[in-house]
Amino acid sequence: MFAGFQKDQCHVNGVDISYRKGGTGPGLLLLHGHPQTHFIWHKVAERLAEHFTVVAADLRGYGDSSKLPANDDHSNYSKREMARDGVELMNALGFAQFSVLAHDRGARVAHRLALDHPAAVQRMVLLDIAPTLSMYAQTDEAFARAYWHWFFLIRPAPLPEALIESNPELYLRSVMGSRSAGLKPFTDEAFAEYLRCLKLPGAATGICEDYRAAAGIDLEHDQADIDAGHHLHLPLLVMWGAEGTVGRCFEPLKEWQKVATDVRGKALPAGHYIAEEAPELLLGEVLTFLR
Repeated sequence: MFAGFQKDQCHVNGVDISYRKGGTGPGLLLLHGHPQTHFIWHKVAERLAEHFTVVAADLRGYGDSSKLPANDDHSNYSKREMARDGVELMNALGFAQFSVLAHDRGARVAHRLALDHPAAVQRMVLLDIAPTLSMYAQTDEAFARAYWHWFFLIRPAPLPEALIESNPELYLRSVMGSRSAGLKPFTDEAFAEYLRCLKLPGAATGICEDYRAAAGIDLEHDQADIDAGHHLHLPLLVMWGAEGTVGRCFEPLKEWQKVATDVRGKALPAGHYIAEEAPELLLGEVLTFLR
């Protein structure tokens, strides 16, 4: 896995961001979701590296990246700060411009990255999300039952952190195993890596603060952009799992068309974890779009 990739850390924006880098050519930043790490890309990274210089990063609070303590407004884990991590990492690696492929929480970071740093991002692919503000605004019982962790993780500290830390494996299996495909998409090596990282000191705080920021300061930032008429203008591809909750509870393409001017999208025959459930299908779509 990740043959030919180098694993390293880079100090940017006041934090250490862990990443793997491989391949040659234009820069491509890969961002993962919850409760995982950059390892979600292990089934596609080597093929992508045939065409791009691939940088698969761990978001702050996740994987082997820094896990800052919480602050009062959760801004340490705002998508604005996480986006700055990504831009500064790519700049440090020699890429003033690059494309982005991102899933779940990483896709929310990528959305903010393209809004705050439009000159940096050439093309972007977002997997299995609708914009955060629209998802919260349209939450109904079906979504709340399926995405229960959204509302569990934003409870005040220390309750969610304590429950996660008491049994990280149970938490991991409860979140990842409750989706349409169960635990089948995850190799033993990948699951072990996710569990290792979830057990690291500060990981539970990082995860909870990511979600607390999303339910607070991130919504303020998103609303400010909408009020100011700011849109994404780069070529944007959005895809979601036909068997997943996002496609059932929302109209992802319609929601992205409200905030982006050059967007296309489709459902793929998969659940939430597209990169691990349908890697070949994903590669076909991504390579066609990014090249």
